Amino acid sequence: MQISRKQLAAFLATIFVVNLIVMGGGAWLSYANEPEIPDTIVGPDGETVATGDDVQSGKAVFQENGLMNQGSILGHGSYYDTDYTANALELKTEHMREYYAQERHGQNYSQLNASVQAGIDQEVRQELQSSSYEPDQVEYSDAEVYAHEQVREEYVERYHEGDRERGVPAGQVPSVEEAEEFADFALWTAWISHTERPGSEASFTNDWPYSPDAGNEAGGPVMTWSVIAMVLLVAGAGVAIWLYQSVELPEPEVAGVSIPHPREIDLTPSQLLSTRFVLIGALLFAAQTFLGGLLAHYYVERDGFFGLNELIGFDILQWLPWSIARTWHVDLGVLWIATMWLGAGLFLAPLLTGREPPKQARYVKGLIGALLVVAVGGLAGIWLGINNVFDGQLWWLLGNEGLEYLEIGRVWQFGLLVGFLGWTALVARGFKPLLDREPRYGLGHMIVYAGGSIGLLFIAGFLYTPQTNIVTTEFWRWWVVHMWVEGVFEFFIVVVIALTLVSMNLLTKKSAEKAVIFQAALVMGSGIIGVSHHYWWVGLPEAWLPIGSVFSTLEFIPLLFILYEALGQYRAMDTAGTDFPYRMAFYFIVASSVWNFFGAGVIGFFINLPLISYYQTGTYLTVAHAHGAMFGAFGLLAMGMAVYILRLTTRDSHWTNRRLRWSFWLCNVGLAAMIFLSLLPIGFLQLETAFTQGYAASRSLEFYNGGLVQALFWLRMPGDTLLILGAVVFAWDVAAKLLFQRKATASDTSSHVIADRIFGDRDTVDTVSDDD
Repeated sequence: MQISRKQLAAFLATIFVVNLIVMGGGAWLSYANEPEIPDTIVGPDGETVATGDDVQSGKAVFQENGLMNQGSILGHGSYYDTDYTANALELKTEHMREYYAQERHGQNYSQLNASVQAGIDQEVRQELQSSSYEPDQVEYSDAEVYAHEQVREEYVERYHEGDRERGVPAGQVPSVEEAEEFADFALWTAWISHTERPGSEASFTNDWPYSPDAGNEAGGPVMTWSVIAMVLLVAGAGVAIWLYQSVELPEPEVAGVSIPHPREIDLTPSQLLSTRFVLIGALLFAAQTFLGGLLAHYYVERDGFFGLNELIGFDILQWLPWSIARTWHVDLGVLWIATMWLGAGLFLAPLLTGREPPKQARYVKGLIGALLVVAVGGLAGIWLGINNVFDGQLWWLLGNEGLEYLEIGRVWQFGLLVGFLGWTALVARGFKPLLDREPRYGLGHMIVYAGGSIGLLFIAGFLYTPQTNIVTTEFWRWWVVHMWVEGVFEFFIVVVIALTLVSMNLLTKKSAEKAVIFQAALVMGSGIIGVSHHYWWVGLPEAWLPIGSVFSTLEFIPLLFILYEALGQYRAMDTAGTDFPYRMAFYFIVASSVWNFFGAGVIGFFINLPLISYYQTGTYLTVAHAHGAMFGAFGLLAMGMAVYILRLTTRDSHWTNRRLRWSFWLCNVGLAAMIFLSLLPIGFLQLETAFTQGYAASRSLEFYNGGLVQALFWLRMPGDTLLILGAVVFAWDVAAKLLFQRKATASDTSSHVIADRIFGDRDTVDTVSDDD
């Protein structure tokens, strides 16, 4: 079955429109069904316990003080501290039991016999499950009033006074009043977790978190849609194999093809400047891995670092607490990968067109400067914001907005948006000769679409403020985060790999366009709507459960094609023989596709099954998925593109693969050791604990301090060490190669071996008919 590029382009456009309709309708549905914060919470005597303003202020406290990177809310955030929703629900249940034990029996709950405890347990469970939703006023029982006050006291002790055993520094929340407001906010999320949504038999969070004591258990729909997802996986795999075998798409061939050597390629000033993106990205990568090592150590020594406090009096917990270190670690991960991708896009444009637009080098310099300003300003603002340097609204404008992956202040986020749009404009300028000659679904257009989509989706991060309901905030936050990861980034991967193949003369432009559109259609068809697997337990409408189940399963299919394509590329590269000069770049790119399949696909599918997700959300299984998908897929691709750029810009006499080989194996072996020796085993232990004891127990300090879990934390050290060494060696190699950079040689009279082939009539590799 032969498919033309025009047919594939129409299919892709249709999918994009359908995605917009579904997600637009989902946005309306989410706004219409968000759980409103009640105006007041009162006790039986009408006395006010908390107000809606207290809850809303507590959300701001949660964000300003970096608590989403200390622990999590509604299952989303960091994994170090407890999940505040689950913890508040557990504490509320325990204190209600204690209240009834003291009131009716004059004893502590633990002193009562089993039959009396069982009666109290049943009463508390029924009381929590019978809560009714009233947007104006919620009435607590006496037991709930008592529990609310006790949770407030505990949160003041833990987050204001500090709890070094938990790794919480003194003054994490600067005042008693703010700590109490944070408790009000956590308790409100616990309240929506056990209160039925009007017109439904489940709570606002589909009865998440799992807490048998509070009456929260996985319901029938969770089981049903998990089974459906498993059936879809089998069916989807069959469809993927059928498509791969029946649809004639090009694979790289090298028979009779001359692969251009780096010395044959003339370079432009903007291309040489784009290598600065590679250097900046490599340094940020190294910094990120050191922070990752520190974070891993915090799990075994929560209030210090190898005894430095006792030896020299340096209290790292006060200067660099988990919340700041983790925020920087996450943001640097996004930043260094994006930086290298920006450099790759700018580099490929003149490589494929043989043209340097006027003043392009000057504009690239400006983009580098803007990137440095935003990076330094954003990272500094995080430290200043969490340390409460800013007054008024400046904390979220210039400091720390406090939402995972979108932590930097709104002003710095706007700077990033401008940077994305500026980069897209520069890439479009560079690709203009292609854009003018090719149809709207050509490769040049595709990379412009990918860049523009990054900026377009980033706008969703501007649709909320600290005053927005956390449920709606989470809806838009995941538009940015996971639509990038499962939509645009995957799209970017296939476009960049295709462009690289074309520049190496392993694939013609026409053939590459057909493959890219086909795979982009699969990625867009599943990944964008698949973002809804994050909406199951955060208070959004129940409709997201079936939608997320179906499309989370389908996300697995395009990753099969990306892996097939990568293996095909590897075979083509290997066939090219020992003279193939881009071998190391291909090693990184193929490794990226393998990790994309395993980290994002295999682990991602497992943890996104509704039944598994119900118990494991926010556990170390998520950590394994995040590392395998983010660094394994996107990080290694960025490194591969960086190596390709360096190969073309480094003098041939000074090129060596030795350090790059070391970096490649250190990074891949280190990542594998980290995931298989530590992250996955801890995650499965957490999953078992959640099954048997409840979700709060799986995120408790007691779980993390268990002997076996502590041993597994130490087993992370070998993998972390290898990964850190791999990052350092890579940064060293980048810096060393830039010392021996080639000079700009391109001119109007230059022979552009790649551009001449693209704009010529020769079609040496395209073996598939192109029915346009």
